[in-house]
Amino acid sequence: MDAMTIVMLIAGLVLLVAGAEGLVRGASRIALAAGISPLVVGLTVVAFGTSSPEMAVSVSAVRDGASDIAIGNVVGSNTFNILFILGVCALVSPLVISWRLVRLEVPLMIAVSILLWLFVLDGEIARWEAAILFAGVIGYTVWAIRASRKESAAAQEMSAPGAEPPDTASPWYVNVGYVVGGLVFLVIGSNWMVDSAVEIAETFGLSELVIGLTIVAAGTSLPELATSVLATIKGERDIAVGNVVGSNIFNILGVLGLSGLVGKNELQASSFVQDVDVPVMILVAAICLPVFFSGRNLMHRYEGFVFVLAYVVYVTYLVWNSSDGGAPGWYTDIVWFAAVPLAVVVVLVTAWRDRHHPIPEEALR
Repeated sequence: MDAMTIVMLIAGLVLLVAGAEGLVRGASRIALAAGISPLVVGLTVVAFGTSSPEMAVSVSAVRDGASDIAIGNVVGSNTFNILFILGVCALVSPLVISWRLVRLEVPLMIAVSILLWLFVLDGEIARWEAAILFAGVIGYTVWAIRASRKESAAAQEMSAPGAEPPDTASPWYVNVGYVVGGLVFLVIGSNWMVDSAVEIAETFGLSELVIGLTIVAAGTSLPELATSVLATIKGERDIAVGNVVGSNIFNILGVLGLSGLVGKNELQASSFVQDVDVPVMILVAAICLPVFFSGRNLMHRYEGFVFVLAYVVYVTYLVWNSSDGGAPGWYTDIVWFAAVPLAVVVVLVTAWRDRHHPIPEEALR
């Protein structure tokens, strides 16, 4: 590995972030100009647009025969989105969760995560399974559009992140330019990132799966990180959470669905994906329910700290386990028999306390 590999990796990340920003900006403006409500734009174009780097990288990886990076990218991104992004957002400001997310989107995120686990139990995602996943994202989009028609007039006035009011919108050709330029950046950036990630994996003896779960996953989640943190700072904390949940749903249904359809062969899932990575993703998704479903649908700062710490422990385990000697037994025991149960207990106790002991208003500021 030479310095050029690192340069390509960083340049690929920059192009992915810039491409996602251009795609979201242009597509949001076009959607609004076409009369699509801001609510639908927020649920689909913005959440899906911030997942476009995952789509570009996974499809590119599948075409290059690196299915481990494709699956690792999605699973790792979903885990990163919840543990790290939501954790950081909660550290910035306690997150107030909307009832819609608790009742609809979060259960859907958990359901599609379990569906993915059932699909990879046989060691691969077959084309018919990929077709089901991709059909799911189409169905989710259609449902979001139909549901938006039942929203009140006030809800329809909500602004979507990345979208601009009609009176400040740019000419159509500028918006098309944003979309085309964003797609070009995404394609080039994904190719550079996959090539450099594979070379880094070979140099350090790390598997493509671990690289996909860590470096690639975190890199492709930068748009979600930027969008959610900025929304939290602005006080739009429901947008911060909704962006993460919507992106996770799209990652599984849209990214893996399309990746499984365009590849020459079925997506291969290693035993580590089946036994560790996907179950961890499901656990992380499921733990959102007690966190969100507290007395005031509130995610505290210390819960955010627990989430970020859990992600650091998880990534350390992944990297250590991929080394020649593997992760030592004592660290594995700490992770599975101490850290995980402790995190679950903290979340459950906090949720119970919030249900029975109201939180003062000043605690939300």
